[in-house]
Amino acid sequence: MTSSDDGGYVHDPSTFDDDGETSDDADWVETPAHPETADREFDWRGWTLVAVIVFAFIIAPGIILLWPPATDYLFALIVLPLIPAVLLAVTAVWATTRP
Repeated sequence: MTSSDDGGYVHDPSTFDDDGETSDDADWVETPAHPETADREFDWRGWTLVAVIVFAFIIAPGIILLWPPATDYLFALIVLPLIPAVLLAVTAVWATTRP
């Protein structure tokens, strides 16, 4: 059976070198990209993350502190802190990933 008849992957031992790697596998290892060539500027995503950090660590605790004491204990001490924590987590993942 030839490779054109199977319609899929065919193992060809001649494409591998002595180390068991193909030429495509070793290319990024031999000539890696320098980290400074990556697009990692502190742009609007970074400033958005800073704003959410300020909200989560300064504004939200102040709101929780000033919340009326007649409020339910579960809501005031568990649910209110959970909102900035989830917002911070989602924003941090969003800000550090690149499309």
